[in-house]
Amino acid sequence: MATAAEAAAMRQAITLAARALGATSPNPVVGCVILDTAGTVVGEGYHQRAGGPHAEVHALRAAAGRARGGTAVVTLEPCNHTGRTGPCVEALFDAGIARVVYAVSDPTPTATGGADTLRALGVDVEQGLLEDEARAGNIAWLSAAKSGRPYVTWKYAATLDGRIAAADRSSRWITSPESRADVHRLRAESDAVVVGSGTQRADDPHLAVRGIEGAVQPLRVVVDTEAGSVTPGARVLDGAAETLVVVAEDLDVDLLVETGAGEHWMLPRAKGGRGIDIPSLLAALHARGVRSVLLEGGPTLAGAFTAAGAVDRVVGYLAPVLLGAGPAALGEAGIGTIADALRLDITETVRIGPDLRITAVPAVPAVPAVPAVPSVPAVPSSPKER
Repeated sequence: MATAAEAAAMRQAITLAARALGATSPNPVVGCVILDTAGTVVGEGYHQRAGGPHAEVHALRAAAGRARGGTAVVTLEPCNHTGRTGPCVEALFDAGIARVVYAVSDPTPTATGGADTLRALGVDVEQGLLEDEARAGNIAWLSAAKSGRPYVTWKYAATLDGRIAAADRSSRWITSPESRADVHRLRAESDAVVVGSGTQRADDPHLAVRGIEGAVQPLRVVVDTEAGSVTPGARVLDGAAETLVVVAEDLDVDLLVETGAGEHWMLPRAKGGRGIDIPSLLAALHARGVRSVLLEGGPTLAGAFTAAGAVDRVVGYLAPVLLGAGPAALGEAGIGTIADALRLDITETVRIGPDLRITAVPAVPAVPAVPAVPSVPAVPSSPKER
């Protein structure tokens, strides 16, 4: 059984792991705390970036010789393979760790098995301490590892009567400065921010993170099916972050406008010809290393993601405002009757300035199949290369 000191250490490890949200993909966020033989914290660390030392290595370096005979408390099962860094099970054993307590088992075929290896080496291992809390903190990576596509959070801002803009399409600003600042936190925790052509034309969004020191900028993705909304001078092309423009693969490439975006992908259309096929888009993003997506698009793109079963979390910012007319937050989503409604479980409600932030997840998550062979390798970085 875990001790009180180990439980406290796991809570700290979960907090440490959260510092790197948005910075480690395609790797998970992981935190580690080292306790000496008396149960005193002697080292802490977290995985800070992909390709860098893992959490256990950072914590062991901080603990130095005081780790010998002690306990490593870690949010994810220590890895059992050599990638860009060596196996953590080897580092723990070499440091003389006598006991390992971890929260969540590693689901990936290449890295799993660390617990069994440690046990075979004579290390005492316990799994499951604060598992639910640790899993929640790493939900995007764990979900992507299982589904083969990024974890998608749909964010929207609306009035209390569900309008995202007035009848004349004016929308700045429905929510408060506090809510808008909170959206930058969501961006900083995401690998990619996605909008559609409607939002691009109406708002000329920037999509980069502002006001958060040290944030890793997410990939800015514009789903511009007909290649008409991203034009030279658009704010998403300002160099603050990488930008990807996605267009339909059946377009005449000679007619495409050179926008200056770093990447152009040409992907299949959805059935019926309207918009890009969402599973193909998500499979391609996953192949590029994206594990978490913040969907900031308007009602049409949000409806397409919802219809594809590709919304894993909803974060709605509701302002104490009434408009009575104007576009709704969600467009056509393939829901024809109340019996087909996507039911949600509310996981959190928080006041953000004068607004209310509501977080919810599907009551019965449904993850659609993704293509076995992502189309990313065949996607040119520029239409001119096709």
